[in-house]
Amino acid sequence: MERLTGKLVNWASILEEKTRRQAETAATMPFIHPHIALMPDAHLGKGATVGSVIPTDGAIIPAAVGVDIGCGMIAVRTQFTAADLAGRDLSVLREAIERSVPLSAGAANRDVSVTAAPRVADLEALEPHRAQFREQLVPKWRTALGTLGSGNHFIEVSLDEADTVWLFLHSGSRGPGNRLATHHIAVAQELCARWFVPLPDRDLAYLVEGTPEFDEYVSDLRWAQHFALLNREEMMDRVAARLGEFLGADVEERERINCHHNYTSRERHFGREVWLSRKGAIRADAGRPGLVPGSMGTASYVVVGKGNRMSLDSSPHGAGREYSRSAARRTFTREQLREAMRGIEYRDTDAFLDEIPAAYKDIDRVMADAADLVEVRHTLRQVVNVKGD
Repeated sequence: MERLTGKLVNWASILEEKTRRQAETAATMPFIHPHIALMPDAHLGKGATVGSVIPTDGAIIPAAVGVDIGCGMIAVRTQFTAADLAGRDLSVLREAIERSVPLSAGAANRDVSVTAAPRVADLEALEPHRAQFREQLVPKWRTALGTLGSGNHFIEVSLDEADTVWLFLHSGSRGPGNRLATHHIAVAQELCARWFVPLPDRDLAYLVEGTPEFDEYVSDLRWAQHFALLNREEMMDRVAARLGEFLGADVEERERINCHHNYTSRERHFGREVWLSRKGAIRADAGRPGLVPGSMGTASYVVVGKGNRMSLDSSPHGAGREYSRSAARRTFTREQLREAMRGIEYRDTDAFLDEIPAAYKDIDRVMADAADLVEVRHTLRQVVNVKGD
């Protein structure tokens, strides 16, 4: 841990100067209490740094939550082992998963499945006073439930240190969350401009507690966060079904962990109730299970929180980018990606070049930096990787 300024505490041993300056700028906002915590995977974001924990008193910065509201991880530990997979053509399993879960940006289900229907009903009943607005803004949200997305979102079949099979999945609130977030970021920017609020960055525009705009944002935020959680549950159920079909026996879930890493919750820290926005960080209070994925082709971790007070009970959410997507495409080759994915069943395409492990921080370095934030319970290695273009 390193205190960079009075209101910025840092756990990242790899920290670009632009990222540090961005975090320091966010820490100057007058409602930060007690400080912003920078996670080991911190990197440049929009307005606020990805990999930061931002406690605010009486206000929320919508861009500090991000546009993929509720993005996070889900993992299931099964009864199967590496021996059950040995000698089988894993491309058959990968292709079955790809047929079962709509991939890529804008992908949708044809209709609401039997398993998705009760989850859709749950969402229809949540924050009902905002239902009309949601229907107007994102009328097709129901068929987005159970879709993966693109970029760093993925589905993996992995093995832990005991060769136990795990299912691991990364996704969020998809188009519905993005549309809601984009709307409220614009509202915050318009209000700050209307009231001549000086901002060091317009993406630090905020909504003030006690106003109608704030209440509307919190309602939509809660709905999108729950959508994201149920979206992961729906996809995981489908993936588990495909694995069961592939191996000829239903999956017995020995453990299921589902956690956000882009969200806001009401929490108490340093003697005050605050709105705590984790933008690329997971909650890691003492004893809480969590998930920290690596990049495509590298290890992921099942962890338990240590409840570090200075980190605001938080830990990193992944490896964190070192190269932008465009820079990665200029720097790395398809052959380098193939080498990095050796021994892993995946769809061999140029579309994933910007997700090559070398475009990210070393996940082992990130976890070493996080040693006082979480304890590693399991280290997972991928055997099947599914991504959207």
